[in-house]
Amino acid sequence: MNIFGIINFVLIIIILAFALSWLWTWIQSKRVGGALTNEEFEKGKRKAQIIDVREKGPFKKEHILGARNIPYTMFKYQYQEIRPDLPVYLYSDSSALTVRAARFLQKKGYKKVYWLKDGFEKWDGQTKSSKY
Repeated sequence: MNIFGIINFVLIIIILAFALSWLWTWIQSKRVGGALTNEEFEKGKRKAQIIDVREKGPFKKEHILGARNIPYTMFKYQYQEIRPDLPVYLYSDSSALTVRAARFLQKKGYKKVYWLKDGFEKWDGQTKSSKY
């Protein structure tokens, strides 16, 4: 096998890894409540618990108005602060991270778990900002 064959093989492996990662996230997202567009998220957020799963720094800088911060790194310790009888709306900058948090809640018995489809970066609703 020459050098170009090896490079092609490595590139194919990398592309397959990315495709499988995307497919796994997509499959996991279908098992939980589901992704919400900005409009759907805005429409239902008054009846839901809004949870920002980003770390404290980004949350303090800016977050969706009415959101609580439970960083994903602390999720397994603090998830009990979330009421299981109300819908849960999750968001972060990473859809994979948000889907993992949603799957975690589903495994703990939460039935109505949704997340912001395009993440906080694409959010066009009201936010709250603060200067540290």
